[in-house]
Amino acid sequence: MSDTKDSPKLDFIREIIAEDLSSGKHSTTITRFPPEPNGYLHIGHAKSICLNFGLALEHADVGAKCHLRFDDTNPEKEETEYVESIKEDVKWLGFDWGKDLYFASNYFDFFHDCAVHLIQQGKAYIDRDSAEEMRAKRGNITTPGTPSAGRELTVEENLDLFARMKAGEFKEGECVLRARIDLASSNMNMRDPVLYRIMHVDHHNTGDAWCIYPMYDFAHPLEDALEHITHSLCTLEFENHRPLYDWFIENCPVPSKPRQIEFARLNLTYTVMSKRKLLQLVQEGHVGAWDDPRLPTISGLRRRGYPAPAIRDFCKRIGLTKFNGTTDVALLEFEVRDFLNRESPRRMAVLDPVKVVMENWDAEALTAAEVSNHPQNPDMGERSVPISREVWIEREDFMENPPKKFYRLGPGRHVRLRGGHIIRCTSFEKDSDGNVTLIRAEILPGTVGMDAPEGVECRAAIHWVDVASGVDAEVRLYDRLFTVEDPDGAEGGFTSVLNPDSLKIITAKIEPAAASAEAGFACQFERVGYFVADSKDHQPAAKPVFNRCVALKDSWGKQAGR
Repeated sequence: MSDTKDSPKLDFIREIIAEDLSSGKHSTTITRFPPEPNGYLHIGHAKSICLNFGLALEHADVGAKCHLRFDDTNPEKEETEYVESIKEDVKWLGFDWGKDLYFASNYFDFFHDCAVHLIQQGKAYIDRDSAEEMRAKRGNITTPGTPSAGRELTVEENLDLFARMKAGEFKEGECVLRARIDLASSNMNMRDPVLYRIMHVDHHNTGDAWCIYPMYDFAHPLEDALEHITHSLCTLEFENHRPLYDWFIENCPVPSKPRQIEFARLNLTYTVMSKRKLLQLVQEGHVGAWDDPRLPTISGLRRRGYPAPAIRDFCKRIGLTKFNGTTDVALLEFEVRDFLNRESPRRMAVLDPVKVVMENWDAEALTAAEVSNHPQNPDMGERSVPISREVWIEREDFMENPPKKFYRLGPGRHVRLRGGHIIRCTSFEKDSDGNVTLIRAEILPGTVGMDAPEGVECRAAIHWVDVASGVDAEVRLYDRLFTVEDPDGAEGGFTSVLNPDSLKIITAKIEPAAASAEAGFACQFERVGYFVADSKDHQPAAKPVFNRCVALKDSWGKQAGR
């Protein structure tokens, strides 16, 4: 694992792990991905998933592994739906926890025993102050906290009250269990934090067995220790919690001593990453659901057509740092575009159609064009695309008065139909609003697969869809959900800068090979962008529905002058 001239430089977490393994401090490494099942995972979680499960794969030779653990200690916000969606997301990203699937709720007895141990050691007590009183007595950075009456209770009194809490004798908010640490600490997390609160709510896993539930800061280090986690990798907001994490490890009867290490979380431009805000977008109807393709949720990205390998490559590219920052979402889009360009087959679709009639079409003309499935990858082969006298082309591929460098169709101009003939525009028709409604053309016989005849200028090939065999498809043009890079900082709140054009639904014309594809099929609609057959609504042939994954180019970057 040494950093040689020929080996890539390790990030700071991998350097720590390499040193721990080489020094013999650990014989293996055990990490964990510990989501709370209170919402769907997003791209920020993908970074943590790739890190923790990736480390297990990198050190498989020494038996390393990564646990999937659900920190389900708050029954008010947790649901089985979220548990199942998280499992699906981790698997889709390409990782497997094997037999190492755990729930914090399965450790409730252990947490309780640790709490009793702290009480017996005089390091925890029952506080019957109200939440407002506790807040007022907590002090601030320059003012020490004020002890509550509960801090003077005896061990026996605290044990009795805690047992009565567990038995359900108290109402919610009537009392809590607090750690006795240091009310004068400059770290506010150490000022006698709450360990247990009363919640008369059924739990998705334990039912009504408990009415007291541990706080996250108390449960998390105990879970790590119980599972013999070697390196507990957290985002930077937990850095100030580390002294508390270590205090619980030192003062509770745990079987191991994990080490917490913090790294910078992922922040992306033009999006929000807060579960609370994502939930608000869903509940207020700004998006369809948690898997809306405009959301940064993993399920949303999957439905939009973002490939799992592209997301893994993105997480690898951004790396790990100890400093918070914001990553340009264009980098994620670049990885998606780069992967799809290499891997996705090509199909033809016309999003803004205008009809072309080839008036000299005859029985000897083409019935099908032979078109490559990928211009850079001949191994993908070719397909036959039906063609007849009438085809659809993009409206923007015709101009009545084309500028000098416009090489597509115009009056008297030539253009090649992809895989087919060269055609020449002979006339066109317009409606009362000046919109072109019909283009008349003639084919140049003998030009299929051949260079343009001498004296004929033809410098472009355009895509098309046959009128007779083409299929109407619903095409959803997804764009960024917000109009500004930092919606969290918007003066009117993040919902005030929602992009009204984040979704446009149109009816497009697509070739039969695209229409008949199964849900989840991803392709490039030639010269248009990358699209995927929607996982929920697409019905092959009967009702094709395609989502735009990403455009061919970064149009937002062009607007911003990048």
